[in-house]
Amino acid sequence: MRWLSNVRLPEGGPQLWRIGLDDQDQIVVVEALAPGSAAAGANWQGDWLSPAGVDLQINGGLGLAFPELTDADLPQLEALLELLWRDGIEAICPTLVTCAVAPLRQALAVLRAARQRHRSGRCRLLGAHLEGPFLAHARRGAHPANQLCAPSRSALLERIGGFEEEIDLVTLAPELEGAGEVIRSLQELGIVVSLGHSQANQAEASAAFGAGVSMLTHSLNAMAGLHHRAPGPVAAALLGGEVHLGLIADGVHVAPTMAVLLQRLAAERLVLVSDALAPYGLADGRHRWDQRELLVENGTCRLEDGTLAGVTLPLLEGVRRLALWGGEAAAAIAAATVTPRRVLGDGRAIESLLVGLPLAETLRWSGPAQSLDWQRSGPSNQAA
Repeated sequence: MRWLSNVRLPEGGPQLWRIGLDDQDQIVVVEALAPGSAAAGANWQGDWLSPAGVDLQINGGLGLAFPELTDADLPQLEALLELLWRDGIEAICPTLVTCAVAPLRQALAVLRAARQRHRSGRCRLLGAHLEGPFLAHARRGAHPANQLCAPSRSALLERIGGFEEEIDLVTLAPELEGAGEVIRSLQELGIVVSLGHSQANQAEASAAFGAGVSMLTHSLNAMAGLHHRAPGPVAAALLGGEVHLGLIADGVHVAPTMAVLLQRLAAERLVLVSDALAPYGLADGRHRWDQRELLVENGTCRLEDGTLAGVTLPLLEGVRRLALWGGEAAAAIAAATVTPRRVLGDGRAIESLLVGLPLAETLRWSGPAQSLDWQRSGPSNQAA
């Protein structure tokens, strides 16, 4: 067995660890080091080791919008999954924004086929994230108004019937009439429910969290903000104690100060998402999105009327920015690599998450928080 020594873990505080590797460079042991001990092995000098990223909200890339997928797009989709792997992402919940029933079901079928073609060197496709159509009209953002739908069990099954086991997450507005029935149906199916694109006030949000909603979709966006007389759903989530808070850490969707505030208040529940759109991996400029045009500048996507629609920045760029703003590198790393797994029900400690992983599939993070960077943790990167 070979060892890596003086390693930090994103949920391990200042504790240093050593990592045991077998002959195939697979992690078999994760051991805490006693204070002051001199451990043998390649010295990582306090660099962090983490699993690769998990993105719970990504809408497409390389020109593909997930709700528009057809069988002919499979090769391009596989190319996107390879790009995501190179960008440090292990798995994604492909996000399907509000659209008509037929293209939604077609996209779910294409994603099913793509899962069956998974191979090494590609990001894995987890269950889909349905962002809509049960959203508040006034908070729809870039979602097309003509495809919004009143929540009901029948409307839900019309969309996901036959694909129930391939949906991991649904975003909805819980204050809408009929939403309670949908939330109960999703819970019965084991699907995570997130509050988003919602007009809910604090009381309505608290009631939703009590009914099983367990996350906020892109906190502070497409919902009421934190106001001193109207605390809104973000305050309800922060006080709830168990609700995860999705965050787009680009500095545009949410000001850096507010992003750091959320991290300080609920670091262990913060979940970074990219919210990347179809132009992810392409140059800035004008790009098509369904029948509309997206204007992409410095990684920010807007509709022609100025509506903020998403980003083209990689998820791990959000980690770097959050670490820079708040000075908390470990918490920023965990928010993109560990906490998303918690949302989907994997409650294992970080040590258990790492055991069994090939070293080359993990990430090594180095540098101070102000210049945090990452690389794959392959054999050539073991030494300091």
